[in-house]
Amino acid sequence: METIIIPAKDTARAGALWNSYKDHKDPAAREELILIYAPLVKFVAGRLAISLPSNVERDDLISYGVFGLMDAIEKFDPSRGLKFETYAIARIRGSILDGLRSMDWVPVSVRQKTRELEKTYAALANRFGREASDEEVAQALGLTANEFAKLLLDAQATTIMSLDEYWMTDSDKGDPVRLIDSLADDQVEEPTAALEFEETRKMLACAIDKLAEKERTVIALYYYEGLTLKEIGAVIGVSESRISQLHTKAVLRLRGQLARQKKKIL
Repeated sequence: METIIIPAKDTARAGALWNSYKDHKDPAAREELILIYAPLVKFVAGRLAISLPSNVERDDLISYGVFGLMDAIEKFDPSRGLKFETYAIARIRGSILDGLRSMDWVPVSVRQKTRELEKTYAALANRFGREASDEEVAQALGLTANEFAKLLLDAQATTIMSLDEYWMTDSDKGDPVRLIDSLADDQVEEPTAALEFEETRKMLACAIDKLAEKERTVIALYYYEGLTLKEIGAVIGVSESRISQLHTKAVLRLRGQLARQKKKIL
């Protein structure tokens, strides 16, 4: 299982470094903090790689991530009592996704085809009362097996979602909402939060239960156990590329199932 390990001695040293940097803007302290938390960048880059095409270099992801780490160090407020690792991972991930967007790495045509694929998954699931097979989906789309496999490979790159991405709500105004703006503020009491969380949990659990066994396993091992592609492949007994394909199909199926529930998820 993959874990992020910041040595205890570094964690202890970081406390003094935070004070030095935040109170006195000591550049040396800032550089040391970057070195201490650099493993977070490699961790996030590795996690995002599951949904990226092979032509995207891991070094590019790390370069984008370093900027996110620097931004996190600059904006982090130790007095709030939050864990820096949690805060930094979100910033690093956002920075990498911003970098990828600037590369225009997913053509509009691919996004359009992916949306059509999501709708097809949902439509067939509603018609059959179960998740459709690859053959059934390919037939519905008028694709050969090879063309469908190519579509899945292209769609792989669209299964990453940034917290800065906008989703449309079902409100009369139709105003878009950023996912990051929908996250709860721990400092604000929300009486309906527990109920909304439980509804969302049940909705996701139901959708995941409808996935094929291998797809469920990939989702569980990747999102809940934190395993890498290689580790998941060893557990299931298939290649890393096959794990990427299973992950892509699982995400697209879940999106299709939850497409009409986005407002609730927000």
